[in-house]
Formats: sequence, structure tokens, C-alpha cells
Amino acid sequence: MILSVDDDSVITRLLEVNFRLVGFRVAAVARGDMALERARAVPPSAVVLDVMLPGLGGYEVCRQMRSIPELAEVPVVFLTARSPDEEQAAQGGLGPVDFVGKPFEPGDLVELVRERVAERQRP
Repeated sequence: MILSVDDDSVITRLLEVNFRLVGFRVAAVARGDMALERARAVPPSAVVLDVMLPGLGGYEVCRQMRSIPELAEVPVVFLTARSPDEEQAAQGGLGPVDFVGKPFEPGDLVELVRERVAERQRP
């Protein structure tokens, strides 16, 4: 299951459709606190996480996930409209993550997530 976290309903729907087309189940939420709650209830295979969210922001969601043993290794791909330099500076303490800039190509994002899920499943 892919956990999609974005407060933009158009992006949420776009991600749901594209991930389902390649066989992933998708759970979508619009807030960071909801993402943590959902991830704790059903640990996802990967998380696509907007940086700017109402309430608990994407970076904090990722930091908290990393502190939960069953979620610490879940691949995280951030969606962001911010510049790569800002992302590198903000990334401290998040562990290995990927960044995809907005606007993005849905097929490329799906392929990146597929790769990260496959890497995690390899022995």
C-alpha cells in the first residue's frame, strides 16, 4: 500500500489513479497527523509526502516515522515546489529520502516509488 499525503485534491486523485494503474493499493490523506495515524495502523510500502501540509508538515511527519521501528525503513518520496538547495538544507535527520519537484511527471514518480519498494524487498 502506498500512503499518499497531500492537501491538494487534484494531486491526490492523480496519484491514486496512477498508482492503481500499476497495481498498488493507495491510501490518501490530506494532513500530516492523519498520515502518522494511518501509517501506524497499516504500515505502508512507501509514502509520497507533500512538504507543505496543514498542521504537521511533511518533514516532521518523516522525522516521527523514522522514530517508530516498524516505519523507520519505509521509503519516503517528498513532493515539493521548493528549490533543491532548500531541500538539502532542510533534510537533516530524515534518513534516506527522495525529492520530486512540482510540477512532476506522474509516470516518473510511480517508477521511482516502484524502485524504492523493490529495493526494500530485496534480501
